[in-house]
Amino acid sequence: MRSVLKVLLPCILIGFFFVGCHSSSSSTQSSPPPDPSNPPPSSGSADVVTYHNDNARTGQNLSEMTLTPANVNSTNFGKLAVFSVDGKVDGEPLYLSALSVAGATHNVLFVVTEHDSVYAMDADNGTVLWKVSMLQSGETTSDARSCSQVVPEIGITATPVINRSAGPHGTIYVVAMSKDGSGYHQRLHALDVTTGAEQFGGPTTIQASFTGTGDNSTAGKVVFDPGQYEERSGLLLMNGVIYTTWTSHCDNRPYTGWVISYDATTLAQKSVLNLTPNGNEGAIWMAGAGPAADNSGNIFVLDGNGTFDGTLDTNGFPTQRDFGNGFLKLSTTGGQIEVADYFEMSNQMQENDTDIDLGSGGTVVLPDLNDASGNVKHLAVGAGKDSNIYVVNRDDMGKYNPNANNIYQEVPGQLSGSVFSMPAYFNDTIYYGSVGDNVRAFPITNAKLATTAKSKTAATFGYPGATPSISANQSSNGIVWVTENVDPAILHAYDASDLSKELYNSNQAAAGRDNFGAGNKFITPMIANGKVYVGTTNGVGVFGLLH
Repeated sequence: MRSVLKVLLPCILIGFFFVGCHSSSSSTQSSPPPDPSNPPPSSGSADVVTYHNDNARTGQNLSEMTLTPANVNSTNFGKLAVFSVDGKVDGEPLYLSALSVAGATHNVLFVVTEHDSVYAMDADNGTVLWKVSMLQSGETTSDARSCSQVVPEIGITATPVINRSAGPHGTIYVVAMSKDGSGYHQRLHALDVTTGAEQFGGPTTIQASFTGTGDNSTAGKVVFDPGQYEERSGLLLMNGVIYTTWTSHCDNRPYTGWVISYDATTLAQKSVLNLTPNGNEGAIWMAGAGPAADNSGNIFVLDGNGTFDGTLDTNGFPTQRDFGNGFLKLSTTGGQIEVADYFEMSNQMQENDTDIDLGSGGTVVLPDLNDASGNVKHLAVGAGKDSNIYVVNRDDMGKYNPNANNIYQEVPGQLSGSVFSMPAYFNDTIYYGSVGDNVRAFPITNAKLATTAKSKTAATFGYPGATPSISANQSSNGIVWVTENVDPAILHAYDASDLSKELYNSNQAAAGRDNFGAGNKFITPMIANGKVYVGTTNGVGVFGLLH
């Protein structure tokens, strides 16, 4: 093995969160001369290494200097290609700029499929740089597990996460499901970003137990059954730890709510938390959105319908530690995951009994905001099937009161459908797209969300609604990108300052020029280096400037 000196380059600051650091290598061996017909890509473009761009899950790429409201139109902008893959693309594609692969420099697109494949592709021309299967000998992808949500096969559903500084060249972390004659398997893989080779002795098998008497418990321990679960929410990498969160297949019991973490450099299990250990259900769905995190090491999730203990201890926590249908704050102090605070609706019993839960949507951690008195507020935003927007104070979330919602702010009646998506944040504005609704922009003033939308799209979006992504050059040239889950799918672009101004959609050009395949339920547009990448049922649509 040749000697490599790793040099840490400046971290990229997107908005208010550090989202990734570049690493480069110098070697005692000389590099091959550059090919003048294929110049290396610029290293100035921002990487996209996690779901919705950063751990706060804002969805904003503030380093986009090519795409602007002036040039994103059907004359200048459109489909460049569709990169074909071997299965559904449910995870958001990820992106590394200027990565050296087999002696050449590429911008690299990472794509995972439900056929249990991981692709590294040249992000500009679609050349497959490497492809690896997560299946072991004698295995196949999982069947749909008597559920219509991920069909016809289940392999890799969750968006991976990349650490460009882990291992000799950088590492992409992936959770994959499979089956063989002995049953179902869930494994965490750590792959070299330049070759796809397993790192750190991986993969590691996901297995866990937790003290409790809830679903699938034996002798006072709830046991994780890999066949009953799916890793749907995007992976979270924070402070050298990978966090996985688990959902069920439909509402097919037995299941409970699991959060399981692993050391990113050894793949050893770090901590296990069950959110309904003495009850049932309470899984983490969140429409594929990754758990959100703040700069203090706290994680925020929206839990699905499940057991909530209405009897509280002296600190206001459920006596049985069952947190179904809660807006949860998880601390990670000392490497251990614990529920540090929560908010629960006063009508939680009705919502749990009727499957009108909060856990269908994702959450965004907002930057520090000043209220009208100049006090700093630490807030997070989430919404679910009841269509109310909930804004929590991350320092005091409100817990549970059966008579009233103890919450920082609640905005009812402004979303016309349930939320099976997640919002985006940009320039003191929250963007929401509920089911059957317009995408709506809610400004934030004095640390309060507007109670009516400032603007909205003319188009409405059927199930599952729309998860917006943002491209901008810092605070200027903001564009809101959303996909419509129809066949053929439609990519829309709107002026972020006024959603009534549609800049482009992929149905505008004549003769179906920009059609890119059937829509896909979970996918979120990803913008990097002047291009927009959108997953489909069998590939990734690539959009950019045509001239």
